[in-house]
Amino acid sequence: MWWVALVWGMALVCGIAGAVLFATGVMSSVSELAPTKTFASGESVTVPIDPANEPAIYLASDTAVNYECRISGGPGQARLAKTVGNQTVTQEGTLWEQIVVINAPAKGDYQLTCTTRQQADARFGVGRELTAAAGGLAGGVAALFLIPGAGLLIGIVGTVVVLVRRSGHRKRLAVGG
Repeated sequence: MWWVALVWGMALVCGIAGAVLFATGVMSSVSELAPTKTFASGESVTVPIDPANEPAIYLASDTAVNYECRISGGPGQARLAKTVGNQTVTQEGTLWEQIVVINAPAKGDYQLTCTTRQQADARFGVGRELTAAAGGLAGGVAALFLIPGAGLLIGIVGTVVVLVRRSGHRKRLAVGG
């Protein structure tokens, strides 16, 4: 019967692993979205842009502001597109609103400048587009269900195999004995 305990122990380990992978996948997806490079209004910064990372510009401001962003440099002409809808992410108590998506033709260093028309305490930042988290979240949800599901299947199949073999062994002993 120690085989039954072993397969259910494996099922338990798979359940714990699935939960841990889900939690770490969700946390890393969300933390990767928040701006990694921040700058003040009117400040020009050089940022490495990789189109594969789905880059976006975020704004943190206590008041509503009108803004304008420009991008130049890099290996090709990048374009900026306003974000549709209200998309926000919170990082260390700061609420960042995604305002612009960066459409860069190739990986490289780009010059970025954002300004506000009002005198306000506004910060800009470059992070990943919120839709970029979908892959990490999907992987986390898959891990949450598939790994514990595999463990449960191992536990059930292992238990059935052990019980059937024990039953067959008992029948052989009863016939032979």
